[in-house]
Amino acid sequence: MGASVAGADPEGLAATSPRSAGVLGHPVAHSLSPVLHGAAYRALGLDGWTYERIDCDADQLPSLVDSSPSHRVGYSVTMPGKFAALGYATEVSDRARIVGSANTLVRRGNGWFADCTDVDGVTGALAEFDDLPAEPTAVVLGVGGTARPVLAGLAEAGATRVVLASRRDNAGPAADCGRALGLEIHTMLLTDESLPGEISRSDILVNTVPEPGVEDLTGLVARANRLFDVLYDPWPTAAGSAATGAGIPVVGGDVMLLHQAFGQVELFTGRPAPREAMSTALASALGR
Repeated sequence: MGASVAGADPEGLAATSPRSAGVLGHPVAHSLSPVLHGAAYRALGLDGWTYERIDCDADQLPSLVDSSPSHRVGYSVTMPGKFAALGYATEVSDRARIVGSANTLVRRGNGWFADCTDVDGVTGALAEFDDLPAEPTAVVLGVGGTARPVLAGLAEAGATRVVLASRRDNAGPAADCGRALGLEIHTMLLTDESLPGEISRSDILVNTVPEPGVEDLTGLVARANRLFDVLYDPWPTAAGSAATGAGIPVVGGDVMLLHQAFGQVELFTGRPAPREAMSTALASALGR
């Protein structure tokens, strides 16, 4: 399910011809994608390549991509445009179709290919736990848009059973996605008395609830065996602090951000991502 290295430059012109890419989102000024992609292009010797932030909401996305200059090879897409990007594309990866959103658009001929490299971000984050079982069980806090690529990443990492916990009885779309991925899905409310036990018995807890909403869930976090928090800035997050204080291994969303960018770079350039250079650039940007 991972991103193919066959990208937007099949003729090998990247080193000699100027190309450009960008990140679409609203707001977008905070995006660290230019840091990651800029570092990648420099490390790959793509001196003519540029990458920019473009403020664009979901309604504006189709017309903006329609008017893309000829040198534009692709876009990273952040919220609120991920669903619009999937709907706009002329070709869609299997995983983006199942997840129901796309964070990547790549020019292919006269059309655009949509993929969800957020899944690569999740699998990269899970791989940081070197003692994670081959078939991990998981509890996911939150059932919003991020929960679905998390489910796809868990499935790719070998998970079979996942509990989805939400504040309201609205887990249906995420649960359907998980079942389409072959996962055994159970749903419950965050207030369910059995949830702390589920977390204690599970191999990993994944937090997708944004702050400040997660601040009243730190008691649940303290029951985890491992925590993957999709949030990363500012760090430590409320969940990350609770886990660290309880001696629980923690991986933050910066790892997910980094690994999803690896896939995008490979799709845009057709070359293996320079992982060390990108990792160093991200750590510097985050002051870590």
